[in-house]
Amino acid sequence: MLSAVLALPFVGLFFFRIYENQLVHQAESELIAQSAALVAVIGQDLRVNLPADAALGAMVPPENRSADALAPVLPSLDLARDQLLPRRPDAQPVPQPATEAFRAAGARLGPLLAETQRVTLAGFRLLDPQGIVTAGREELGLSLAHVEEVAAALRGQFAAALRLRISKNEPPPLYSLSRGTGVRVFTAMPVIIDGRVAAVLYASRTPSNVFRHLYEERGKVVAAGLSVAALTLLIGLAFHRAITRPVKELIARTTAIGKGDRNALLPPKHHGTAEFATLSQSFLNMASALNARSDFVATFAAHVSHELKSPLTSIEGAAELLRDDIEAGVGRMTDAERQHFLDNIVADAKRLTAITNRLRELARAEATPTDGATSLGPVIEVLRSAFPRLAIQAGGDLASPIGMSAENLQIVLSHLADNAERHGATRLAVDAEPQADSIRLHVRDDGQGISPNNRARIFDSFFTTRRDSGGTGMGLAIVRAMLETHGGTISLSDSEHGVHFTVTLR
Repeated sequence: MLSAVLALPFVGLFFFRIYENQLVHQAESELIAQSAALVAVIGQDLRVNLPADAALGAMVPPENRSADALAPVLPSLDLARDQLLPRRPDAQPVPQPATEAFRAAGARLGPLLAETQRVTLAGFRLLDPQGIVTAGREELGLSLAHVEEVAAALRGQFAAALRLRISKNEPPPLYSLSRGTGVRVFTAMPVIIDGRVAAVLYASRTPSNVFRHLYEERGKVVAAGLSVAALTLLIGLAFHRAITRPVKELIARTTAIGKGDRNALLPPKHHGTAEFATLSQSFLNMASALNARSDFVATFAAHVSHELKSPLTSIEGAAELLRDDIEAGVGRMTDAERQHFLDNIVADAKRLTAITNRLRELARAEATPTDGATSLGPVIEVLRSAFPRLAIQAGGDLASPIGMSAENLQIVLSHLADNAERHGATRLAVDAEPQADSIRLHVRDDGQGISPNNRARIFDSFFTTRRDSGGTGMGLAIVRAMLETHGGTISLSDSEHGVHFTVTLR
């Protein structure tokens, strides 16, 4: 892409049409200006020196006679629009030469045309009313009346034409790219005296060559080229720093992360643009979340295996003892012992059922829909009905909207109430504290509290101090998963008596 940008100025060399057309307009404008000045001088000379009985040319049509003070002749040739005529036809001999009066006028005005041609490099020929050349470097005494633009001027109309130019020298190969190098501009301007054509000034010139003009302006062209090259280099460096290098580093990071390299999760050294920095950081955050999720799944699977293994081992052992007793016959195991083993099997089966139910609740909490909203008041009433042995009090702003459905909020508070009740609490207080863009719930109980050694582990899955009484250690893990799904948080706050949880919801 940068190479294409750098090559654009050079590719532009093949599209000179607009610039060449401007040079054609310039050549035609100069011929019009020079011819107008010469025609004024020639007309004045002819008015003074032509005899009264001199034969003038065609009558100029009334529509071509301008009554205004200004009658500008504007350039109209166009390389793209106008047809490129063949080279100018050769002058033809005439049966009757020009009259003495017009030959004398040509002799007088010839030096003026020659001097003008020497300075302007344009070709000038003065023609009498019959189209016979009376002044100029070549073709004196021959007729150009058959040339299209001359014929129009003999009728009193200004005419211009683009004709193919035949050069004596072969142009350089690079010039073949330019259409303007093989073109010559011709203009024919009538000299009008008393409403009749008294003479025609036939002028021609080759437009300035594009390459020659660029060579003449080579200093500016080189400066422009260097500017383009410098600008392209700066663009390349900016692209490399802002896009290419960060993209390569991100690709390397993805490859390293795919191979398990945790060091690749560090922020990249080169961020590039602000948008790309955000993209890179979002990708790394996603990779970190996936790695954390993978670690959680691995740890959770190990905990689940451990929690299921203990009751399964107990059930298997009790079942094997009962089977051995049946196979050995009557008398080896008392009824009390047999009842004890059966009770153990039932208790362990209930524990397995409780664990599987909690696992299902945890999965539901992580995948629960996050739409819906409610307020604290109705949920407190349902909570009081579900836990009649707890004195549940509610305070603060009970009508503030909470970004969670009533059912999900009830699950969160039910687990906290159940946890409080199982740890000896008789009273539960829930206070709502509105924040700028969220609402904070303070849940306090008067139970046994949590020891300092266990405070950092209470939200871990399967951590419980009531394993012997049927605790699974999944209640607070379910609460945290439910809140995180809704963009909320839960934390354990300091409390002199009982337990104080702080729940934040949007």
